[in-house]
Amino acid sequence: MIVGDNFVLGNSCEFKNSLLFNAAKVPHLSYVGDSILASHAHLRAGVKISNFKLMTGNVTVEIDGVPFDTGLRKFGALVGDRADLGCNCVLNPGSIIGRGSVIYPNTNWRGILPANMIVKNQAAVEVVVRRPRGE
Repeated sequence: MIVGDNFVLGNSCEFKNSLLFNAAKVPHLSYVGDSILASHAHLRAGVKISNFKLMTGNVTVEIDGVPFDTGLRKFGALVGDRADLGCNCVLNPGSIIGRGSVIYPNTNWRGILPANMIVKNQAAVEVVVRRPRGE
């Protein structure tokens, strides 16, 4: 791993073959595999950057609807300058996050996110009445 100046590497984090530019922050409980975090990129608690596909084959990046074979079996993500990833986000292999973009907590992301965009997790939540057991 190669790191720049004024970086933050927190406790219980794991890093594998990654490059962190100046002031990149990975405070705690995260995994960063085979990835590049640009200047001032910030991963909140529990972010996972997956670097290995579940299915066989090289990691691909979809560009304009066409898959591009990276030629790599392991490739995590490219995270742009000042991008901010919320707690417990998961970036799937081959993700590219544009500079200044934000991904809300608990989001599972795959693909290319252009610069200065926000990804909001709009998962449906169901609230039901709690009943005592045996009823």
